[in-house]
Parts: sequence; structure tokens; C-alpha cells
Amino acid sequence: MKLPTLLLAALLAPAFCAIRREQASARRLKTKLPKPDTKYFHEPGSTDELSHYDIRYYKGAPVTYDERTDTLHHLIRAYLSVFRERNIETWIAHGTLLGWWWNGKILPWDWDLDVQVSAGTLTWLGTNLNMTTHNYTSSGSDGGEEVQRQYVLDVNPNIVDRVRGDGMNVIDARWIDVRNGLFIDITGLSENNPNTQPGVWSCKNFHRYRTRDLYPLRETVFEGVPALVPYAFDKILTGEYSPWALSRTVHAG
Repeated sequence: MKLPTLLLAALLAPAFCAIRREQASARRLKTKLPKPDTKYFHEPGSTDELSHYDIRYYKGAPVTYDERTDTLHHLIRAYLSVFRERNIETWIAHGTLLGWWWNGKILPWDWDLDVQVSAGTLTWLGTNLNMTTHNYTSSGSDGGEEVQRQYVLDVNPNIVDRVRGDGMNVIDARWIDVRNGLFIDITGLSENNPNTQPGVWSCKNFHRYRTRDLYPLRETVFEGVPALVPYAFDKILTGEYSPWALSRTVHAG
């Protein structure tokens, strides 16, 4: 009576083994496959220094402090001037706004710059100015020889998603110096829940603002050119950095 059972088992054994091999192979393949790279903007490294270069324009070595200072100075001047000439609304934010509060200039330890736009402006930029190059001419920082630079405005295609997602695309666009890859981060603000949270604007990095804190934007000057800042800039800065940020005169000391 046991013979047919043994015979059946012998016949099925090769098929069973083949299935197990396929399952094992699938498991190995699954563990070996890298996670899909959903990040649009890439940097040459994750350190405080290397994370502030766009890898496409990075020259293989960080710039000197003096070159960084000069690059950021003209980077923001060009950005603010081009946007104003084209009547595109934008305002300075985060550490750049803090530098403006202290002396109308970039903080000496800053590696990059931050600006914001509305989600509507962001969509317009993606449709009309994505991957455009902009030539810039200015006198040197010391009023000396003429300076000529070129910048690229690159809009992240993930701007259509106004939530954080996997966190790989919180930066919506960049204004990049093609000489070395240093950039301005551009983030869009949108009313993600107008029915339940009307008048609350947020970016993908969980910064939230009320309409009355942003508008009307204030006219000012930053790095020697006209600029805009949020209406309640002091409230925004203390909320992001604490009241000490507006009074303490020692940094990292």
C-alpha cells in the first residue's frame, strides 16, 4: 500500500526541488536589488561641505572659503535681480533670512542659500523657465573688475507632489552656478488642506506659515540688491531658530 505513495513522492521530488530553487533564487535577487533612486537633485557627498554642491557641476574638490563667499554673493544677487526683472515673486528664507536680519548679508558660515515661492509660481517656473540658463554681469564684490557668471534654473519634476513622500525631493528647484555647482535651494509653499486648514502654507520639509505671516511681503535690500522678506519675519525666525538667534552674537561658541 505504501509503494504508490513512495513512487509518487519520487516522481514529484524533482519538481518540488526546482520550485524551492526558484524561490531561493527570487529571495536572493530581491535582497540584491537596490532600492529605486527617487531623488532628483544629487550631491557629491553627504557631509556638511559636499552636500551643498550639485554633482553635475562639481569639479572634484570643494572651493576655498573666499571663492565660496564670492560665489554665494553673486549667486543671490543674480537670482533676485533676474526674478525681479521678470516680475516673479520670491522671498528669502531660513538661514538666508537670518543673515538678512543681522546685517543684510549672507551669514559667513553659510554653505548655501534658501528662497521660497508660492506653489503657483513654482508651477509657472516649471512650465516656462525650467532648465534655462541666465547670464549675469556685475562689478566685483570690492567694486573692482567686472564679473561674468552663468546660472541654470532647474525645476524638480516632482513639484507636482506637494507632500513630503519619501523625503528625497523636498527641494523643488535650484539656481545653480555652473562653474562649481554651488546653488540656491528654492522651495514652494502651498495650502495643502484649504478646507480644514485655510490660510496655512507649508513646504515638503514641514515648515508651516500663516498667510498673515507671509503677506504682504516687505521690500528690503539683501547683498546690495532689492529683495523681499515675509511680513512677520521676526516671528518666523524665532519660531524656526529660537529668540536667541536674534540676539546672541556668538555662533557655535
